Formats: sequence, C-alpha cells, structure tokens
Amino acid sequence: MATILFKQGRHQCLMFSELSGSEGVQSNQFLLVNGGTGAILDPGGNLAYNELFLGMAEHFPPQRLAAILASHADPDIIASLDRWMTATEATVYISRLWERFAPHFCKPGKTRGRIQGLDDAGARLQLGSGEDRFELWALPAHFLHAEGNFQFYDPVSRILFSGDLGASLGGAVDPGQRVRELGPHLRHMEAFHRRYMVSNKVLRLWADMVSRLPIDLIVPQHGAPLEGPAVQQFIDWVRELPCGIDLMGSAQYQLP
Repeated sequence: MATILFKQGRHQCLMFSELSGSEGVQSNQFLLVNGGTGAILDPGGNLAYNELFLGMAEHFPPQRLAAILASHADPDIIASLDRWMTATEATVYISRLWERFAPHFCKPGKTRGRIQGLDDAGARLQLGSGEDRFELWALPAHFLHAEGNFQFYDPVSRILFSGDLGASLGGAVDPGQRVRELGPHLRHMEAFHRRYMVSNKVLRLWADMVSRLPIDLIVPQHGAPLEGPAVQQFIDWVRELPCGIDLMGSAQYQLP
C-alpha cells in the first residue's frame, strides 16, 4: 500500500515502505507522477520488486515509466535493475561514477543506451514530454554516504528525497508516521549517521546547500519522513555532527 506524500492536480508523490519483508533492511521506494509521466526513485532490490510493480500499477502503468533514478548503486537501491530494464523502457539516471557498475546487476546488453550518467554538479532534469513534462533536481550529496551520491528535489511538492541521509532504523520506527520534532527521534538516527556519513565537513557543505531551498518534507530511503520543525532541526543537527573519519583513529586500525 502506498503512502501519499503529496497530491495536487496531476502531480503526486507516493512512498512504498513495507515491501522488503524481514530479510533485508527496511527501505522506501518512491513514485512521482505528473499526468502521463512517471518516475521511480531508488526502486530497491529483488525483495521489493514484485510488490512494488503491482503497487505502482494501481497509480501509474509501470511500462510507461520515463525514468528510474538511483541515488547511488547499493543493492537496496537498484539490485532489481535487470527486471526494471525488462518491464519498462525507462532511462536510468545515476552518478557517472556508477554508470559502468550498474550494468553488473543486469544481463549483458540490458542497459545499453539506457543509462544517463550524472555529472558531479548534478542537474535540473526534464522528465517526460509535452504537458506532462516535469522538472526534478539532482542535488550533489557525495560521500553521504557513497562516493557518487545524489539526492532528488521536487520543486512542485517541495520534497527532498534524501537517500541515506536522514535515515532512521529499528522496529519502533513507523515509516508512515511523519516526524515533526527531531529530539525524540534521534535515538533511531544517531548511530547510523555517525557510521555511514563520511565526515562533518561534507555534512556542513550539504547543510549550506539545502538551506537555500524551500523544503516541506525530507524523505529518506530508510525510516520516517521529517516535516515541519524537524526539517530545520535535522539540518542544524547534522551541521554539527562528528561522523565517519572524524571518529577514526589508530584504535580502529589495529591488526586483528
């Protein structure tokens, strides 16, 4: 069942959050629809594929997808790529760093001519055509946590699809319940961010960049969306968070 994140006229954003079962880490998949144009963000692995395909069909014909957007190349992001390449004619958008790695998820020839590598600077992508065309921004989020990493911003809904940044984990987290106050939610976020984000320097650069955007929702790939006061609270929190290599020293690099 999809959660409607935004719906206004012909434009809607939906989230699927319970498709991976208990075998893998919980992950969210996203469908953006603008009239007759559809795009899927971080479609996930094979654990999610069947139910996602069927769930999407209730809102948009999967065969008509214009784009598959991948924040990076982890298995929980695009391990199902081979099946999407068969079921759709969509173009895949992913960092140029992963452009030649993504085909490893597919049979030979499946991705030929269908992957659009994104330059490090990102882009304002024009998806679809005619009156159904819409714009989606690929924002640089490198090393948060992957070397080549993008977040996607929808200027219509003012939703920032933030990938692993903003993730919350654990059985007590309800992806369908939006978080408005960050404080009580941090216990589900802090350990993940300290380990998976590369450095505070990068978090500060990211915070400076997104502070210039009007953001109504930050929706991560894992866990619950952040809205209202929690949006700015999260930006302020990560701006000051030591993480990754900031926390590493000789104690972490000893012969076993």
